[in-house]
Amino acid sequence: MTIKLHCFGESGNAYKAALPLELSGLDWQPVKIDFFNGGTKTEAYLGMNVMGEAPVLEDGETVLSQSGVIQLYITEKTGKFGGDTPEDRREVLRWMFFDNHKMSSQCGTQRFLMNFVPEEKRPQEVIGFLAGRLKGAFRTLDSALDGRDWLVDSGPTHADFSNCGYLFYPEPFGFDRKDWPNIDRWLSNIEALDGWKHPYDLMPGRPSDRGL
Repeated sequence: MTIKLHCFGESGNAYKAALPLELSGLDWQPVKIDFFNGGTKTEAYLGMNVMGEAPVLEDGETVLSQSGVIQLYITEKTGKFGGDTPEDRREVLRWMFFDNHKMSSQCGTQRFLMNFVPEEKRPQEVIGFLAGRLKGAFRTLDSALDGRDWLVDSGPTHADFSNCGYLFYPEPFGFDRKDWPNIDRWLSNIEALDGWKHPYDLMPGRPSDRGL
């Protein structure tokens, strides 16, 4: 049975689920959510995910939301990307939690405010605050990758797929690969994985669809 991932291309959180699905070899297909026209707030969608967020995975009777939970489900089905030892598995989770609190939550908000909110309504004080927070997160990630190909010794894991979730997007939000040499090298390692795809090639939906 083909796994369905309800997602949209602009969502880095959806990409965190779509990328390991693609790399895992599982049979899956993306199902576009019309997020910008209220697609996650419909009665049908809220029936799948009361949180009203993307992504949502459907695998037969199994319905999951939250990208981290979907990532762990991929590991349950394939044995991939979760870490090879108890120590590595804890380290994968540590970096997934770091991403949720320090990276994706702030990258996603900053990118939305700087690109998808009308310019006259962009809260400059909030954008300035988030810029400082993100610089600290990028510094932490870049330091952790010094001399390392991957965040965890097991090789590419959900630690990597979580923290890269927003870093391939072209829209400006305060991240420039050339400013962070270890992150840049690490992103190149991810791009070199067999089956890697850019979020706009992996999932349907991009800003140009809405004239942006």
